[in-house]
Amino acid sequence: MPTIVHFEIPTDNLQRARTFYGDLLGWKIEKYEDPNNPSSMEYWLITTTDEKGEKALMGGMMQREQPQQQILNYIDVPSIDEYASKVEKLGGKVVFPKSAVPTMGYFAVCLDTENNTFALWETDRNAK
Repeated sequence: MPTIVHFEIPTDNLQRARTFYGDLLGWKIEKYEDPNNPSSMEYWLITTTDEKGEKALMGGMMQREQPQQQILNYIDVPSIDEYASKVEKLGGKVVFPKSAVPTMGYFAVCLDTENNTFALWETDRNAK
């Protein structure tokens, strides 16, 4: 069953947000260096843990790109193409088409019928 596998928090001030979430929730927030694209945008990986201290949901934090940009949840699906088609058939919209994250997978950003934003994620280590 598709489930949330990643979330992203856009920020106006990365240091302030890192301090807030780190101090509030104990999240480990570390800078991500993309070995395939060293000039990529600044991105911070968030590691959360469950009540037993085991790794739980992973997330990311980056500079806000648009004033209305909100937290985005990524839902793992077996096929972006199939689920993007379902989104539209059910009355939603694909607002950012399928795009590759090299060596990781593909994503597409959608709106549900209530104008809530979410992303579809398809893992594919061969993504280019």
